[in-house]
Amino acid sequence: MGGEEAPRRRRNPRGQGQVLRAELIEAAAHLLATLDQPETLTLRQVAREVGVAPASIYSHFPDLGSLVRHVLRLRYAELARLMDEAAAPAADPIDDLVGRCAAYVRWGVEHPGEYRTLFGGRMPADLALLQDHGAGEALLGSVIASLAAVRERGGERPAPARQWQDGLLLWTGLHGLVVLYNDHGELPWPPLDALVADLLGLHAGRPAEEFATRLAAG
Repeated sequence: MGGEEAPRRRRNPRGQGQVLRAELIEAAAHLLATLDQPETLTLRQVAREVGVAPASIYSHFPDLGSLVRHVLRLRYAELARLMDEAAAPAADPIDDLVGRCAAYVRWGVEHPGEYRTLFGGRMPADLALLQDHGAGEALLGSVIASLAAVRERGGERPAPARQWQDGLLLWTGLHGLVVLYNDHGELPWPPLDALVADLLGLHAGRPAEEFATRLAAG
């Protein structure tokens, strides 16, 4: 398969170089989400996917790392937008937390390859630097703040360091749920919303039924 020639791609009309740029981004995103070993991605593979010579990429991205980092930023922005939209109509902190966490889990399960791209730990350090995952810190920050607001409503006022640790542990649970569900979907899993409700109840110190009701309403 690796020796197959890519179909010849027609040259974009003058002034439509952005079309090729978008196709390169889409191709890289697709390959990162579907390759068995995404860390082995090469510019040649991206070029073959689009149907251009590898040299054509350099007028848009100086190297493979810059292309991969662009894909990461887009994926983080997509997930952040979905979480914010899910929390936008929230009437109180509990609705905000439910919306954000449910959107995170649902996106991860519906887009397992894209989720792996962001959180699978398969990107080599020279392609995706630690700072390129900074948008992920913003996602975590929104969950930390939301969980802290729920606990404050219940009369708790944990110190900032405790808030960070509590939010980190909640994210760990959400991440584990997504990864295990994606990797072992053949197991007789309970409904995802029921698992999310139980998880939120454990970490927020409130009845799981309270979260289940809100998940069902959303």
